Order: sequence, then structure tokens, then C-alpha cells
Amino acid sequence: MTNHLKSLGERIPANERLTPDDALLHFLEWVEETGLQLYPAQEEAILEVMARKHVVLATPTGSGKSLVALAQHFLALVLGERSFYTSPIKALVSEKFFALCAALGAENVGMMTGDASINRDAPVICCTAEILANMALREGRDADVQHVVMDEFHYYGDRDRGMAWQVPLLVL
Repeated sequence: MTNHLKSLGERIPANERLTPDDALLHFLEWVEETGLQLYPAQEEAILEVMARKHVVLATPTGSGKSLVALAQHFLALVLGERSFYTSPIKALVSEKFFALCAALGAENVGMMTGDASINRDAPVICCTAEILANMALREGRDADVQHVVMDEFHYYGDRDRGMAWQVPLLVL
């Protein structure tokens, strides 16, 4: 599947901005080429993402949330905007970093954790939830963040860690 994922990154035009409708068509063509079939929840969520709406996707593990997140990052790239993936777990951030590098091209993806920073000016950033929360507190609405994928969202209500999800939602 990695070879097909690389073709998604190749669909991003070098010096041309696409519309969300164009992005949707490119993404759905790529999905079809990979042989994947979207679940109804994925299809609905991808349509909403491409319509630039906020989406909360609460489906079981293994139901394809990562594909919806990939659609979000792809949309940001084709629109020339910046997208962030967050998780509270550094190992998950690292795993997603490598997966997104394979899918979108290493030049398009960066990573920021408390321990490491790689390609920090990339249009797609994988970071711990606390990194994004700190950016939101420091820069507010001026932060260069147009899209956010928040993984492990169930931490939102956690007394000790929930602020890392709450702050970006309220401030950005």
C-alpha cells in the first residue's frame, strides 16, 4: 500500500492551488486506485472535511479514522494551508509522522515533540497535543494553523491533560 500512498503526495500540484472540490476528486480517485472502499462514516466525514466543516469522528478502533485524517491533511496541502496532527503519545506522533511522510512526501511533513523537531516549517506537522496547546496560548489566532486533527480525543475531559485539547479548540 505504501506505493499507492506515495501517489497521493504526487497529486499535489507544485505551483497551482486546487479548490476543495478538486481535492475531493483527487482524493477519491486515489482511494479507488488503492482498492479501498469507504465505510459510510468515512465517506460522510471526508465529504464534510472537504466542505471545510468541523468533524468529530467517534468510531471504533480500526474503522478508518486515519483515512479521514489523511483527507484533511491532503486538503490543507492542496489549498496551501497548514495542518497539524496531535496526540498525547510521542510514539503515536512518531508513527503518524512516518506514515504521513510515506503518503504525502517527506518534504511536506514535519514533527515536533518535547524531544525532537524535524522539518518544523512543513505544511503538515505531527506534534504532541501539548505542543499545539502551547502554540495556541503563545500565538492565539495568529498561529499558522488552519487545520487540526486531534487524535485520542477522549482525553478532552481528563482533569490533568484535557487542557491540551481544550485550549486549541477555544483559542485557535
